[in-house]
Amino acid sequence: MNAPAEAPRALEAPRPLPPLPRGRAGLSLGQAMLAALAALAANKLRAALTALGIFIGVAAVIVTVAVGAGARQQVLAQIQSLGANLLVVWGANVRMGGVSLGAGQRPNMSWDDAQAIPREIAAVQVAAGTIRQQQQVVAGNQNWATTVIATDPDWFVAHDWTLEEGRFFTAEEAMAGRKLVLLGQTVVQNLFGEENPIGREVRIRATPFEVIGVLGRKGQNPMGQDQDDAVVMPYWTARRSVMGASRAFARAVSTISVKVHEGEDMAAVEEELRQFFRQRHRVAANEPDTVQIRNLSEIAATRDASARTLSLLLAAVAAVSLLVGGIGVMNIMLVSVTERTREIGLRLAVGARPADILRQFLLEAVLLALLGGAVGVVAGIGLAHGLAGAAGWPVLIQWDAVALAVAVSGLTGLFFGYWPARRAAKLDPIAALRFE
Repeated sequence: MNAPAEAPRALEAPRPLPPLPRGRAGLSLGQAMLAALAALAANKLRAALTALGIFIGVAAVIVTVAVGAGARQQVLAQIQSLGANLLVVWGANVRMGGVSLGAGQRPNMSWDDAQAIPREIAAVQVAAGTIRQQQQVVAGNQNWATTVIATDPDWFVAHDWTLEEGRFFTAEEAMAGRKLVLLGQTVVQNLFGEENPIGREVRIRATPFEVIGVLGRKGQNPMGQDQDDAVVMPYWTARRSVMGASRAFARAVSTISVKVHEGEDMAAVEEELRQFFRQRHRVAANEPDTVQIRNLSEIAATRDASARTLSLLLAAVAAVSLLVGGIGVMNIMLVSVTERTREIGLRLAVGARPADILRQFLLEAVLLALLGGAVGVVAGIGLAHGLAGAAGWPVLIQWDAVALAVAVSGLTGLFFGYWPARRAAKLDPIAALRFE
């Protein structure tokens, strides 16, 4: 007797499907999105692990842009604090008896040199000669060791220095040697605390000076020096009352700050300055320059280049993370297509079009990537602020970059999800229903 024929195997029950709308054989965009969300919710852990690569990439992008923008803003602030279009002239290296004594060890520039520069070089706005010396400043029973800067009113213009309160000394007061000083914020804090120093008296080497102004805050320069730890007084006052000078160097200055007119070629002005000093100091053609000229913005530009290098490094990490995340999305979507082959066949059998299948799986990939991107944005902003607090790095959140990062995550899902979605859409309904 023949054995009874084996009963046909029942098809596995597919997952609940959204109802097809009347009048058309396909899913609307809203229904496709609901189906995509339901598919992701059915495999929460797998979706979360898949989105991890996107999450890391977007977080890295946010941190990269925030730290890079903050660092560049700090560099620009430092350039502005030094003074825009500023060149500083120093004494060149001095040699005596074949021995190098170092730069600036012997005065070779004078107050008259500084006064002549704007007259001789049309591109120069102002030039101010300066001498500096460490001195003890006393106010009442408080004292503070600081840098005393002796110069003329053009120095404030050259360095774009503003006033917190009070006034600057005038050219007439400077030439008359009036005993007037302006204090930096650090000096004010250490000598007067919260009291107003305007009109008060400070003593430098037992000489009394009237405080006529408080300089605006500058912060650190690119070399890390506190620019607010300074006292500024007229040049001739310092020569007569504080620093003194031998008869040979009575008009000597250690540096000259040269401010160039906006839009002028700094390199060309630097060369003009070099030729100016060679002629003025009667330097022979075969002899070295008696001065060296520094463009301080170049120092800040070097720091900016370092910040850009760090940003590029982080951007490379972000790009690799997004690439790995995108490949992960593609792999998981291929697995999903294989697991849901019968579901796809059933959809096609009841009237869904290949375009509907393509759209549904593309939406799943995009939503998966966007989810990782959204969480990555939150984590990136938090990490950027955490770095700012822990390491003292400047950060600047740029919301256009945040929006771009989210858009890139969505495009990553679209790009890497297209092949699995296209593969699902091209399945044969009969073969799909018979798939085991």
